[in-house]
Amino acid sequence: MKNILFVCTGNSARSIIAESIINNEYSNKFNAFSAGSNPSGKINEDVKSFLEKNKSYDLTNYSSKNFEEFINKELKLDHVITVCNNANNEVCPIWPDKNQIIHWDIEDPVAKLQNANDEEKQIIIRKTFNIISNKIKDWIDEK
Repeated sequence: MKNILFVCTGNSARSIIAESIINNEYSNKFNAFSAGSNPSGKINEDVKSFLEKNKSYDLTNYSSKNFEEFINKELKLDHVITVCNNANNEVCPIWPDKNQIIHWDIEDPVAKLQNANDEEKQIIIRKTFNIISNKIKDWIDEK
């Protein structure tokens, strides 16, 4: 079983989505975790609702946390995947093994969600979910 850490700046949307996809769709091969370089401290409520209601994912043990929590942990990370440019630039200099790091530049949905109505929020989150899901599938297929 391989361990993956998904990192983005706020750890409120993209990295949470990626963590939940792996833990719900690929749990036979991987354990996923997520963290942020500057975590918001909470999962975006719209993203959380989408994952729980539309995908039936259980987010009970999910939280927004700093990636430093994983640096000195006994947990062996096989892969670190950054899902935004900011986190990629912040994580690379300090992560112990640079060949573990994979970068996916995925647009942040959180800013768009702030002024969106409920229907638009569903579209924004579904688009982000599908992008991340496809990247995960392609990455796993390449392994």
